[in-house]
Amino acid sequence: MAITTSTTSEDADYLAKRSLRRGTAGWVLLAGLGVSYVISGDYSGWNFGLEQGGFGGLAIAAVIIAAMYFALVLGMAEMSSALPAAGGGYTFARRALGPWGGFATGTAILIEYAIAPAAIATFIGAYVESLGLFGITDGWWVYLAAYALFVGIHLAGVGEALKVMFVITAIALVGLLVFAVAAAPQFDPANLTDIAPTDAAGASPLLPFGFLGVWAAVPYAIWFFLAIEGVPLAAEEAKDPARNVPRGIIAAMAVLLVTGAMVLVLVTGAGGADAMKSSGNPLVEALGDTAAARVVNYIGLAGLIASFFSIIYAYSRQLFALSRAGYLPRRLSVTNRRKAPVLALIVPGLIGFVLSLTGQGATLLNMAVFGAALSYVLMMISHIVLRRREPDMPRPYRTPGGVATTGFALVIAALAVVATFLVDSLAALLCLLAFAGFLAYFGLYSRHHLVASSPDEEFAALAEAEADLT
Repeated sequence: MAITTSTTSEDADYLAKRSLRRGTAGWVLLAGLGVSYVISGDYSGWNFGLEQGGFGGLAIAAVIIAAMYFALVLGMAEMSSALPAAGGGYTFARRALGPWGGFATGTAILIEYAIAPAAIATFIGAYVESLGLFGITDGWWVYLAAYALFVGIHLAGVGEALKVMFVITAIALVGLLVFAVAAAPQFDPANLTDIAPTDAAGASPLLPFGFLGVWAAVPYAIWFFLAIEGVPLAAEEAKDPARNVPRGIIAAMAVLLVTGAMVLVLVTGAGGADAMKSSGNPLVEALGDTAAARVVNYIGLAGLIASFFSIIYAYSRQLFALSRAGYLPRRLSVTNRRKAPVLALIVPGLIGFVLSLTGQGATLLNMAVFGAALSYVLMMISHIVLRRREPDMPRPYRTPGGVATTGFALVIAALAVVATFLVDSLAALLCLLAFAGFLAYFGLYSRHHLVASSPDEEFAALAEAEADLT
């Protein structure tokens, strides 16, 4: 059955009720947004990869994943300059792969962004309990307060939210600097290889779980960069998006490459791979009972909050774009007088809060990674298709290396999807089930009720019209 769209005389009113505040963010603020998406991954979560691959396995996985993300970011920088819209990866895939491909990509991103804050909330709860703040010993109060407070700030408007986010992110970066200065004197190379080798193929002190451990560590290496691809979601609210979105996402990636490498080496070298492999608060435990550890513990909470806060922004914009175009219920994209999408902020927040009550931070992390890796595959295919099919599309920024660069990212992302099943098959299967449910909704209902006047559908219609002319 054919995909259908609707165009009515009420289009202007429809879009007026679903508009974002434009011209809010320059490239520095966008770079801060990119760092804030990810920075919690430096504070907690990545270290579980030590249990899968040891230091050597995780380090190799991290190098491979860093290269994949760098290639991914360069590809997304090009697509965001050519197609600046709030849909981000969904917008790119809609133009390249049609409605089915666009919806599949947007859904994978939405799964990632709806689940990641739930995982981070469990880490925030662990930090609050370890600090003894407010006498809280049961994390659900923390989860509820975090969602209520930060969704509330986003409802006040994007300008206010991004400024708060930038300050919190700056504090979190200071915390990493404090950690590095304190951990460097405690660094001992022997700590990197203190996990006893197993009898796995290729096992050694550097690779205690053998060659397979490298692959098993991949989902945790992704935590160093997970969600940076969300920067293009701010395109409709950015100043000169064709220029500033590429600059912002590339600058954010440069910062994260430095912080990720620093944390991996110094945490493991100061605290020991064996002790850090299951820690819920690795930077603090690596420093021991010191004044610096207490400072980092408090600031670490800011790092987790920064990512939690900014990914709320990301899921709301992805849901907003899908809803505005009719792929998901249209009421979800209605904005308030401050131009914030109310239900797109609240509904995923409620779902995330319920998921956080499971307390399974590692499982939720792997579910988010599955959605992310699947979306990367689809986005890199989109870049390659657009380069081949529309070589003359205006591209203010062009990816160095072209399709070879994004082809590399595509291969690694596909392997990462498989790796999520290797590490936690239940988490991956649960995400597949949710993904299938979304696709069933689209196939049975929403593909017949798309909104032709939405920006993403207009991008696609323009491309189809140009193709017909030629």
